[in-house]
Amino acid sequence: MSSLKRSPHAQEPYDDESSDEVLSLDDLDPSHQGQEPDTINGRVPLRRLRIGRHHKTKRDGSGYKDTPEDTQRLLNNEESTTSGGSINTGGDDAPLLPNSEADLAPREASGNINRSGLSRLLQKLRSRRQDVEEEEYDPSTNRLVSLNNPDRFPPNLVSNAKYTPWSFLPRTLYNEFSFFFNLYFLLVALSQLIPQLRIGYLSTYVAPLAFVLMITLGKEAYDDITRRRRDAELNSEKFTVLGVSPGASEKPIPSRPSRLNKRKRRRNSEARLDGVEDEEEELNGGKKDSQVEEVREITKFSKDLKVGDILKLGKDQRVPADAIILKSCSPESSSGVNQGDGEAFIRTDQLDGETDWKLRVAPPLSQLLKLSDFSRLEITAAKPEKKVNEFIGSLSLAVGEDDRGKNRKGEAEDGSKSTPLNIDNTAWANTVLASQVNVYAAIVYTGPQTRQALSTSPSRTKAGLLEYEINNLTKILCALTLLLSFLLVAFEKFQSPDGREWYIAVMRYLILFSTIIPINLRVNLDLGKSVYAWFIHRDKDIPGTLVRTSTIPEDLGRIEYLLSDKTGTLTQNDMVMRKVHVGTVSYANDAMTEVAAYVRQVYGAVSTNSENSSKTLGPQGTIPSSTQTTRSRREIGSRVRDVVLALAVCHNVTPTVAEEDGKEVTSYQASSPDEIAIVRWTESVGLRLAHRDRHSMVLESTHSGEVVARVEILQLFPFTSDGKRMGIIVKFTSGVNSAGNAESQNEPIWFFQKGADTVMSSIVATNDWLDEETANMAREGLRTLVIGRKKLSRAQYESFVNDYKKALLELHGRDVGMARVVKDYLEQDLELLGVTGVEDKLQQDVKPSLELLRNAGIKIWMLTGDKVETARCVAVSSKLVARGQYVHVIQKMSRKDDALSSLDFLRSQPTAALLIDGPSLSLLLAHHSQSFISTAVLLPAVIACRCSPMQKAQLATLIRQHTRKRVCAIGDGGNDVSMIQAADVGLGIVGKEGRQASLAADFSITQFRAVTKLLVWHGRNSYKRSAKLAQFVMHRGLVISVCQTVYSVASKFEPVALYKDWLLVGYATVYTMAPVFSLVLDTDIPPRLAHLYPELYAELATRRSLSYRTFFVWVGVSLWQGIAIQILSQMLTSKYLKGGPDALISANVDEQSFPRMVALSFTSLIINELVMVAVEVTTWHWIMIASILGTAAIYVGSVPFLGVQKVDDASTRLTLGVRDLATRAEKTGYFDLGFMASPDFAWRVAVVAASAIVPVVVVKGVGRWARPSSYRRVMWGMGGRGVRGLGRRDSSGV
Repeated sequence: MSSLKRSPHAQEPYDDESSDEVLSLDDLDPSHQGQEPDTINGRVPLRRLRIGRHHKTKRDGSGYKDTPEDTQRLLNNEESTTSGGSINTGGDDAPLLPNSEADLAPREASGNINRSGLSRLLQKLRSRRQDVEEEEYDPSTNRLVSLNNPDRFPPNLVSNAKYTPWSFLPRTLYNEFSFFFNLYFLLVALSQLIPQLRIGYLSTYVAPLAFVLMITLGKEAYDDITRRRRDAELNSEKFTVLGVSPGASEKPIPSRPSRLNKRKRRRNSEARLDGVEDEEEELNGGKKDSQVEEVREITKFSKDLKVGDILKLGKDQRVPADAIILKSCSPESSSGVNQGDGEAFIRTDQLDGETDWKLRVAPPLSQLLKLSDFSRLEITAAKPEKKVNEFIGSLSLAVGEDDRGKNRKGEAEDGSKSTPLNIDNTAWANTVLASQVNVYAAIVYTGPQTRQALSTSPSRTKAGLLEYEINNLTKILCALTLLLSFLLVAFEKFQSPDGREWYIAVMRYLILFSTIIPINLRVNLDLGKSVYAWFIHRDKDIPGTLVRTSTIPEDLGRIEYLLSDKTGTLTQNDMVMRKVHVGTVSYANDAMTEVAAYVRQVYGAVSTNSENSSKTLGPQGTIPSSTQTTRSRREIGSRVRDVVLALAVCHNVTPTVAEEDGKEVTSYQASSPDEIAIVRWTESVGLRLAHRDRHSMVLESTHSGEVVARVEILQLFPFTSDGKRMGIIVKFTSGVNSAGNAESQNEPIWFFQKGADTVMSSIVATNDWLDEETANMAREGLRTLVIGRKKLSRAQYESFVNDYKKALLELHGRDVGMARVVKDYLEQDLELLGVTGVEDKLQQDVKPSLELLRNAGIKIWMLTGDKVETARCVAVSSKLVARGQYVHVIQKMSRKDDALSSLDFLRSQPTAALLIDGPSLSLLLAHHSQSFISTAVLLPAVIACRCSPMQKAQLATLIRQHTRKRVCAIGDGGNDVSMIQAADVGLGIVGKEGRQASLAADFSITQFRAVTKLLVWHGRNSYKRSAKLAQFVMHRGLVISVCQTVYSVASKFEPVALYKDWLLVGYATVYTMAPVFSLVLDTDIPPRLAHLYPELYAELATRRSLSYRTFFVWVGVSLWQGIAIQILSQMLTSKYLKGGPDALISANVDEQSFPRMVALSFTSLIINELVMVAVEVTTWHWIMIASILGTAAIYVGSVPFLGVQKVDDASTRLTLGVRDLATRAEKTGYFDLGFMASPDFAWRVAVVAASAIVPVVVVKGVGRWARPSSYRRVMWGMGGRGVRGLGRRDSSGV
């Protein structure tokens, strides 16, 4: 509400005859009934109870000045006196109470008004104020929005970030240590703080863990910062906001920030005092300093918009917050002077997935206002909720300064005017204005309280299935480590030579064997994910693809369910009229030129200047005859002419003209893209819609450019989801102003109707071709519409109008009554004119992509907010439903027993496809969710129509929880964000209307066809590479742990390290990491074969790449190689005791043989790992070769720095214990360099390495020959051609 300045009041005698603004004394205190104080006819003048505003000083003619002390005395029920005399009932000009923090208080007047009655009134008003305050801050109640006076509501921020600066560390650390192996290594590192458990340097345990955490936290931080940057793009989008401010000549009243309760109190006070103020202003000589307001346009960022701001929106502009449309006018109007009709179309496909444009209208109360009067508006809106198709509210216009005291019809008691608001007056966030108009809209919900935000699931941290599987394997390794440690201590009969407790020995063994669970496993996997993301980003076959969540690329190779949106994902939302059938002839493709020829014959030379033109251009006209035209041809031509004219008239399309690049371009607006496609087709064949308003339309010939038909619209019956048809009653006129002349009155009236064949078949006259032709078009994936007409006489039409108006006035059963009248008068025996087939253009390569995905073992669900018929047509045209496949339809289900019977039937039809609408889906999810999902996941295809965003997300969650399989969701609109975030893998398509889905997705693509390359090539490679990498890293840790175990047994079960400190660190990093990590470049088949044989992708579901079986195979390999390397190293370097069964594992190890044994076993270990990497490679890459050779060179170059220092002769002659040898080795080095330089070392290394490697290679080769994998069978079947192709890089550079 804008501030209104008051003039001072002059002291005048009170005239009870001139005003009825008095308050009954009984209203204040019923106990005063019958008393006669100084009143007028038992009533107290209302001016004695006036309320001041703005805490402003008031003076009367006597010089009285109201002060805060006076107010305090009044509130304390004290006598108030002033310098001007005492206050009594005989004075009319009682001073106004200041409106400070005190509430409304009655003025005591010489005991004439009972104090107890006023006290009760005061308490009542105070309690009302408390209720208002609670209402203001309680989000579950309605809100009152004052325009251009923003209140305290959430900011209009878009945020897809997972973390805040305060929650980042706690949440990421919790996520990291929720994985067992990270927690395991944290405990191992902390154990080194205990002196009894310390083995080696503390840094060798802490540094790797810290490195792993830094890598992971860095990736999470980078991903979240990237999300915030994308959000910042949306939040920084600029919008125009109206600002209504005081004019330069006005002296605005300073006011404190108002609250809702103050506004309500002020409004109620003003309502009771309007008459008094007008009387005083007139006595004072009229109003003074009336407020002059200026309207200016302000540019604001989206994030700075607030509730109460008035937006100015133009064509194709996104609505940044939930708003109420106040005014719609043409762009040429200045400051909203051109009122317009208040209509505007919006696109809601980013909100609810529906392709139909929605008609929105401005309330007449605000449409007729000047922009400067918007500050007088207040909106009462319901609490924020998820329902995008419902809204209840009201718009009120407060009485202005110029209107006070005037009694107007339809106004409230306080002089204000109000009108209800519904969904037709709204424009929710992320809808797009489609009309060529300027729309002024008031924001009512912002940020997290918008419809879309409430319908969006909160983002969650996603972890790949591979990580959970590896986490389970590490638990098995930990259990094996604990069992091994316990057994080694048990063999010593729980006694330690140095006097330690047995459990201390167990703990030391656990720490020694901690390499079984390699800490750098996470580092390798995380770096591998980054490499996979780099490959995806560089792939030239899928340009524009972005990886927004780099932690789950392996899940792309594990997808078993794909949930897809329809509009903008499978289709382009671009409708094209492909076929028209007129009963005997069908026209399509090039045959449309023949249709255009018929239209040109009829309308090519028609002019409205002819008196009889209406008879020529109307439906009753005929094709001009000629000697060459046969009767049959004339009949076909008439049919074609009638169909084209009917399609040009029967619609709800409005043409708009816009200037682009200096040229006028005509575009069409409608609530359905089907209608736009049909109107464009009529234009292409020669009949253009030139003008359309609520009452008439004008048709032009595209050949002559002249008007050929002027149509008066008498009645319009719009399309509804229940009716599945639309109709129109028209009359063709011969001139612009001929609607009222006698000839026009005699013109026939026509009823045209078009709709779905399922409802029109019973409305049109009996025929023998409709069902067959619509079935043919449906098999082609076309959306069919049946068009018919009926001729009405003037008497028939007037009779229909009378009955229709009566049904319209009914309070109960209005819709049913109206439908009955239409059916009785109009929808009977319509003349069938023809059938149209409209194609919703599919995205490029959608058909082969869906077929490939099905062959890859992926079950595809289509979830859309569109109509059932539309979804079915797209499912057929895209080959989501195979030709001849049975489609079971569940629609408008309302009973639980019907739901169970439908599910029972579906269980008996495992090859059927399911088509279900939103209400039926809600019923099943509410009462039979588990039964429904257990049945639906077995079906090859499911189509769900009229789905809300939350239903899509709920289905994704149910499938995940029930099947434990990977679910992928793909969409392009804001209504798909919840589904994308609820799925294991979210794919977002950069749509024409926005990037909400792309920003919230894990992977952003530009077209649906990119899904195939992303899944069957990148996803498959990522999973197989990570599986091989993870198992090899665990093998690397197992081998060295087995060597440690053998050495511990040989050293009489002492928990002493064989390799320690930098040997351990070097083994896991510089000596093996690069060759092992190069496995992320390996590929088993080229991209061409991956697409040619999608069954190879389906094989991944069997988990042959990583399973318990493959894990224990690698454990067996590690046991063999570790035992072989360590035992042979000890045999070839130690002085063995002769005889006895323990000769292989027991030795007198002296100070000279220990570094030799370490050098031999460690060198053999390095060679073993390098050769095993080469054995596992399928496709050689130059980086692999360079990493293996480079790592070998680094090891050879580092050997001189690892040698032992020369010791004294006395020490050499001593035979030391195992613990002393380890201590001496720690102080002097690791290797005996002299031994390593001798020929004896070379042949010993060759023997040890060959003994560990050759048996494994032989067994693997036999197994691959006996039981080849699928990809090897494919390669062998290619006869070597595929092998040559393996060496070629794909478009991503691999």
